[in-house]
Amino acid sequence: MSFGRVVILLGAPGAGKGTQAKLLAESSGYLHVSTGDLLREAVRQGSELGKRCKAIMEAGELVPDELVSQLVEEKNSSGRADSGMILDGYPRNLAQAEFLSRVLNGVRPKTIRIRVDEDQVVKRLSGRRTCSGCGRIYNVFFSPSAKGEAECEACGGKLLQRKDDREEVIRERMHVYRQQTAPMIGYYSSRGDFFEVDGNRSVSEVAAEIDRLAA
Repeated sequence: MSFGRVVILLGAPGAGKGTQAKLLAESSGYLHVSTGDLLREAVRQGSELGKRCKAIMEAGELVPDELVSQLVEEKNSSGRADSGMILDGYPRNLAQAEFLSRVLNGVRPKTIRIRVDEDQVVKRLSGRRTCSGCGRIYNVFFSPSAKGEAECEACGGKLLQRKDDREEVIRERMHVYRQQTAPMIGYYSSRGDFFEVDGNRSVSEVAAEIDRLAA
C-alpha cells in the first residue's frame, strides 16, 4: 500500500480529535481513520471482536493493540490512503506507534497534539447525551436540549448517556491516557514534524490552526 501525507492527531479523550479530524478530512480530502468509530461499529455488529471491545471500553480501558491494529489495517486497505490519511485515536501507545511506523515504511507523519484541561474533558464527555430516536447529540453544559436533560427537542426521543461517558469512567480513561498514551508525545516530538495546539478554544479556531499545520 502507498501513502500520501499522513497526519496523526494526539490528545486525551474529549480533546476534540474526532471533530477536528472530520473537518480536516473535509478540507483536505484525506481518508479519515477513526479507531473510535471502528470500535463502535464492531460493537454494533455484535461480532465476537465487538463483544470483547464493548466490555473493555465500558470499563474505561484500552482495547488490546493487536485488535485495534487489525481494525486500522482493514480500514486502510479499503480506503484511499494513497492520497492522504488522518489518524484519529491511533496510535494510542508506543507499541502501536512502532507498529504504525513499520506499516508506513519510511513515510514520516505530521503529528499534532491537541491540549485540553482535564476538567474541560470531563464536562465535554460526562455532559454528552444522545437521542435514542434520531441520534442527535447534546451536551448538558454547552448545548442542552430546549426540552431538558431527558428529552430531545427535535423528535421528543429519550436522551441517553453512554456508559463510557460516566464521570468515574472518564477519570479512569484519563488515568490510562496519562500512563500509556501521553509517552508518545516524547516519541513523536523527537522525530520532528510535531506540533501542539490549544484545544480549549473554539472549534473553528482550533480547526484553522490544524489546517495550517497539516498543509
